[in-house]
Amino acid sequence: MTARHSELLANKESGPDNPYLLLTPGPLSTSPSVRAAMLRDWCTWDDDYNQLVQNIRRRLVSLAAGASEGYTSVLMQGSGTFCVEAVISSAMPKDGKLLVLTNGAYGDRIAKIAAVHGIAAEHMDFPELEPVSPDRLAEKLEQDSAITHVAAVHCETTTGMLNPIEQIAGVVKRFGKVLIIDAMSSFGGIPLDAAALEADFLVSSANKCIQGVPGFGFVIAKTASLEACKGRGRSLSLDLFDQWETMEKHGGKWRFTSPTHTVRAFYQALVELEEEGGVEARYKRYAANQRLLVEGMEELGFACLLPARWQSPIITSFRYPDHPAFRFETFYERLKQAGFVIYPGKISQTETFRIGNIGEVYAEDIKRLLQAVRANIYWR
Repeated sequence: MTARHSELLANKESGPDNPYLLLTPGPLSTSPSVRAAMLRDWCTWDDDYNQLVQNIRRRLVSLAAGASEGYTSVLMQGSGTFCVEAVISSAMPKDGKLLVLTNGAYGDRIAKIAAVHGIAAEHMDFPELEPVSPDRLAEKLEQDSAITHVAAVHCETTTGMLNPIEQIAGVVKRFGKVLIIDAMSSFGGIPLDAAALEADFLVSSANKCIQGVPGFGFVIAKTASLEACKGRGRSLSLDLFDQWETMEKHGGKWRFTSPTHTVRAFYQALVELEEEGGVEARYKRYAANQRLLVEGMEELGFACLLPARWQSPIITSFRYPDHPAFRFETFYERLKQAGFVIYPGKISQTETFRIGNIGEVYAEDIKRLLQAVRANIYWR
């Protein structure tokens, strides 16, 4: 057990700092040292702060791309959706056509973004309980040569589905299309090589698997693909090229006021990711959390929504118990009183709830959760 882990456990037991553990897909539970990093004020114009931004940008590219030459990164204020919208509204030329692969709420959100901006787009729908099919994608690209860009969600947290991004990327690149990956809930927690995938744009957020706090997101992109966005922006605040060019020319400066405390916390979170052993080590912890959770919940009579072969280590959906007395709101409140916050379901086909496996969460936490679940099975 690391010193930081020991500190976290002590914090959980002695709070009021953290009265409960967030078992959600983000925002998620962070370490005391990440939260402590926000106690200092920073000036957005100061060189110390801007050098911190540049350091973060370099670290992100190194994390994302094994062969990082030809890749760059840009930070953007707001939630992860702000960054997705920045990419869609900046990357699409007026004569382009976007194909959005959807099997959940976050693919649907990309399609909605395109519609709001008047971008020519088509969404290719797959069932919520099935992964995106690379074979069907290939058929679609064969049939429709007008498609210029393809957007896919890596981990669809609507269900916990992990879409086959390597195969999807292979098809997209075989047809010579621009690839946009929503890696919101997977980047930093699941090994992913943007260069190997030839991804043009990869989007994530500070408050996901890097284990920072909310306030900004980021885009890791092929430099050439980002340069091609010049003059395409459909929004002043979300103009991805302008944001990137300002950071490039002015040594890490943001165009508009940046979330300085969040940025400093994110830097600390990146340091702690490295201390843990990098993305591979974090993935192993998350995967172990998820296996322990599923084994325990199944022993208690709960059924997973997805088969194991499609399940991500990020968040797990469970079906409601088949009992008329079960009420999610009651179950939620009882677990919250026991020190855990879980997530409601989000799919249309069946009633579910979700439990996140990410953040500053360890096996001991999952075991404590399972004890709390066992103690609150009130409907039997």
